[in-house]
Amino acid sequence: MNPAFWTLLDDLGASSSVVIDRPKGSAHPRFPENIYPYDYGYLSGTTSGDGQGIDVWLGGGDVTQLSAVLVSADLKKRDAELKLLLGCNPAEQQVVVDWPNGYPSFQCLLVVRPS
Repeated sequence: MNPAFWTLLDDLGASSSVVIDRPKGSAHPRFPENIYPYDYGYLSGTTSGDGQGIDVWLGGGDVTQLSAVLVSADLKKRDAELKLLLGCNPAEQQVVVDWPNGYPSFQCLLVVRPS
């Protein structure tokens, strides 16, 4: 895996503030049955595939550390995005992967940062 990719994302995260707009335990605004298992938000001053800030999931570890990225494809929204997992251990990463993947029109792929 290209180490420069991870360095660029580290720099992006270090130069941005994390905004939590969906705290752990809150309901998804369009799908209230989906409860966020961890804090979810975005990096201020960035732009993702949906025109909003780059999405982030915050785990229980050091949230200044990028542990993985999630590549998502949403057929209903007709978009694809990159989501950053900050401070997420392997168990937390799996919860994030499993959380939205129950919908046939939304799937994601986890890319774990190499050690």
